[in-house]
Amino acid sequence: MYIIEVLKSILFGIVEGITEWLPISSTGHMILLEQICPFKTVSEEFFSMYLVVIQLGAIMAVVLMFWNKLWPFKRVQGEKGSRIVMRKRTIQLWLKVIVGSIPAGVIGILLDDILDKYLYNHITVAITLIVYGVAFIIVEKINRGREVKVSKLKDVSYKDAFCIGLFQALSLIPGTSRSGSTILGGMILGNSRRVSSEFTFFLAVPAMLGASLIKILDFGLTSFTVTELVLLLDGMITAFAVSMLAIRFLMNYIKKHNFNAFGIYRIVLGAIVLTAYFVTK
Repeated sequence: MYIIEVLKSILFGIVEGITEWLPISSTGHMILLEQICPFKTVSEEFFSMYLVVIQLGAIMAVVLMFWNKLWPFKRVQGEKGSRIVMRKRTIQLWLKVIVGSIPAGVIGILLDDILDKYLYNHITVAITLIVYGVAFIIVEKINRGREVKVSKLKDVSYKDAFCIGLFQALSLIPGTSRSGSTILGGMILGNSRRVSSEFTFFLAVPAMLGASLIKILDFGLTSFTVTELVLLLDGMITAFAVSMLAIRFLMNYIKKHNFNAFGIYRIVLGAIVLTAYFVTK
C-alpha cells in the first residue's frame, strides 16, 4: 500500500509540473486526478494542503531556470577590488511582481475558505476550463495582425503589472489556471506571448510561496506523519523535475505557435468533465 501511495504522489507531481506552467489549470487537473486515484492513507486536511504545497517544487524550477533575471545582486570588479552592487532592472522587476501580487494576495486571504468550500468541484472546473478556452481562441483571433505593444520584459509598466495581477486573482477559481489567466491578461494588454509567459513565471513565485506558507501553518508544522512528509517531498521533487521540461517546452512552443491548441484542449476537457459528471450523477 505504501509503495502505491508513493507512485500516486509521483503521478500528482507529474501532472502538477506539466499543468502549472501550461495554461490548462493545474488545480483543475489535480482535483480531477484525485477523483481517479485518491490517496488512501492521508487525511482530507493533508490533501488540501498537499495540493497547494506541491507547487513549491514547480516554483523552484522557475527560480533555477531564471536565476540570472531574478537575483538582484551581482559582483563587479573595480580598481579597488570586487564589490556587490544592486541590479536596477531586477529590482524594478521585483517591484512590478509585488504590485502584480497584491490583488490575488488580498482576495486569497479574505476568501480562501469560501473558495475551498463552494468552488472546488467538477462543475466549476469544467465551466472555467471551457470559458477560458474560448477566451484564448478569441484573444488570439483579435491579436492576429495586431502590433505588439510590449516585446521586452523590462517594458512592462507598473499599471500593466497590477492589471495582470487582477487576472491572476481570477485564478483563485479552480479550473481557471493561474498561468492561463495571467498570460491571457498580458496578451489582452498588448504584451507579446513571451513577455506574458515570463512575467507569469515570476508572478508565480510570491503567489505560491505565500499560499504554501498559509496552508502549512494552517495544517500545523508538527502535524505531519512520516508517510505524509514522504508523499509531500516525493510530489514536490517530481513537480520540480517535470516543471523544468514543461517551461522549456512552453517557451520554445510559443516562438512559432499561438495558444489556440491549449484553448481547444480546455474546451474538450471541460466538455468531457461535464458529460462524465451528469452521466454518473
